[in-house]
Amino acid sequence: MPYSIVAMGTSWGGLSAMMKLLGGLPADFPIPIVVVQHRSKDSDRLLVQLLQDATPLHVCEVEDKDLLLAGSVHVAPANYHLLVEQGYLSLTTEEPVRYSRPSIDVMFSSAADTYRSETIGVVLTGANEDGSSGLAYIVKRGGRALIQDPKTAEIPIMPDAAVKAVPTAEVLPLDQLAPRLLELSRGAAKADRRTAV
Repeated sequence: MPYSIVAMGTSWGGLSAMMKLLGGLPADFPIPIVVVQHRSKDSDRLLVQLLQDATPLHVCEVEDKDLLLAGSVHVAPANYHLLVEQGYLSLTTEEPVRYSRPSIDVMFSSAADTYRSETIGVVLTGANEDGSSGLAYIVKRGGRALIQDPKTAEIPIMPDAAVKAVPTAEVLPLDQLAPRLLELSRGAAKADRRTAV
């Protein structure tokens, strides 16, 4: 089954985890990646610069109505919720959810509503439970769930909560997440070729 989006959420320890995961993906990774990382509302663009240093993918901070692009990592800006639309991203300033803006749950849920079974949700290290209900919603809509093994997380609270919310998820050590995403993307490419034929 082809996939149209990788929706990724993380909090405490997320920079290190994302550098390792994204560093394991090639520049031509065919599925757009959308990231919500909890950070302070006055955070600068250093997160994007540090991620760009770690990966051959193009890393950008989302601006309203940015197009979803393959080979790109779209990072939610500080103090905005990120919504996934068909082919593009939008930003809102609605109230924080679980004290977070951007909220992982909000982004995950919008991705699931838009792309349904074509969504891959990924939950990484973090110090709260944001993302668990959104990941469950992705699976309810027919998508796939990947979770960093809590034993390999800097802070296991977020992946632990996701495992409890989505017991059918694939739980993998951090260093196995990029290879798994590559496998899924290749499967999507094969499915696309079969459809084209």
